Amino acid sequence: MTTTPAAMSISDVAELTGLSTHTLRYYEREGLMLTPVDRSSSTHRRYTEADLNWVTFLTKLRLTAMPIARMRDYVELARRGDDTTAERLELLLIHRMNVVKQLDEMKKSLAAIDYKISLYKEKVNA
Repeated sequence: MTTTPAAMSISDVAELTGLSTHTLRYYEREGLMLTPVDRSSSTHRRYTEADLNWVTFLTKLRLTAMPIARMRDYVELARRGDDTTAERLELLLIHRMNVVKQLDEMKKSLAAIDYKISLYKEKVNA
């Protein structure tokens, strides 16, 4: 892989983030990149370290089930600058509450699965 801090190809970023090139293009089409991705003279995308960090953050938001529309809201606020810090904080705090609720639900579901597994193990070992 050939990368420089100043310019990475879409395949480089895909490899570094674990995302597909299709997903990276989708994020760009959906307006989720903080700034437009630079293009080389041959029109190939050239990602910066800042782009890579942003995509990594977007990935964390998606892994916590943040909807694309809410991500877009966040991006639009971020683009507007420091005047939107309080709004971004509120958006992330609300999302965090939703993630905590999901985690609690997952823990309860995992406990139910573990209980069933223990019952089956008792039957198998009996």
